[in-house]
Amino acid sequence: MTETLEHPVTVSDRAAKRIAKIIANEPAGTALRVSVEGGGCSGLQYKYDLVTEQGDDDLVLEKNGISVLIDSISLQYMGGSEIDFVDDIIGQAFQITNPNAVAGCGCGTSFTI
Repeated sequence: MTETLEHPVTVSDRAAKRIAKIIANEPAGTALRVSVEGGGCSGLQYKYDLVTEQGDDDLVLEKNGISVLIDSISLQYMGGSEIDFVDDIIGQAFQITNPNAVAGCGCGTSFTI
């Protein structure tokens, strides 16, 4: 896990802006939790949840007044990643650029390490 701490996860300005918009009407202290779980076409997939509680092992990313939480297990798969938000002709979505992923599915929601 030392390697993931040397290469932390980052949040783009676009993602921070979108997260702020999403949590604007949520209770104070609401954060976006990003985690990795088994599933999807390629074996692993990202999960996004709005939460008000932080775990003891969470990495807390703060940017422009928002917080993103990543648990230590998920961080092992996400070290060096960037969380971004894209708005294009196909639609709007959070997108994670993960240097650890060796393959992904066509829709971009699952990956293989």
